[in-house]
Amino acid sequence: MDSIDLFKDSFDRVAEELPRLLEDLPADSLLRRAHVTGNPVAWLAWHIGRCEDAQMAALDDRTEVWDQGWRERFDLPYGPHDNGYGQTFEQVSRFQVTDADLLTGYYAAVHEQTLGVLDAERGKDLDRVIDAAWDPPVTAGARIVSVVNDVTQHLGQIAYLHGLSSVRTNAPAPTWERS
Repeated sequence: MDSIDLFKDSFDRVAEELPRLLEDLPADSLLRRAHVTGNPVAWLAWHIGRCEDAQMAALDDRTEVWDQGWRERFDLPYGPHDNGYGQTFEQVSRFQVTDADLLTGYYAAVHEQTLGVLDAERGKDLDRVIDAAWDPPVTAGARIVSVVNDVTQHLGQIAYLHGLSSVRTNAPAPTWERS
């Protein structure tokens, strides 16, 4: 297995788990926060998609999936290319999307594009610098690892919040099929 196959497997796991975690969650659970300063499940799901979308599309100079009708479908009170980084409590509080199908549909489209970007990266030098503004400069490989790290951390937050929701509603906790 090469590095591109490993990256694809990592993103495939997110694409498999995210819909399972959002499935059958009531609207109040999608917007519930574990703590007053925490982020709700629906916002986290949107943020996962936006971060992966923006960073992976830029890696291959593609148009973000967000700009292919999804921004209008979400109709959020944010700037056109906002992805949630650095949002204040008040900005996160304005996120009121409770349609799990919209969230998972967007992520599915992002995932499809991510796989295309990764296929395009096959054979390219993952050590090539793509952002010299950082010290050290960011390479293509480091960017992909960073995206995987970010989205899997947020997926873990969603799993935790899902578990809290299951405890509160006596619903069965999700099962994990993949190791």
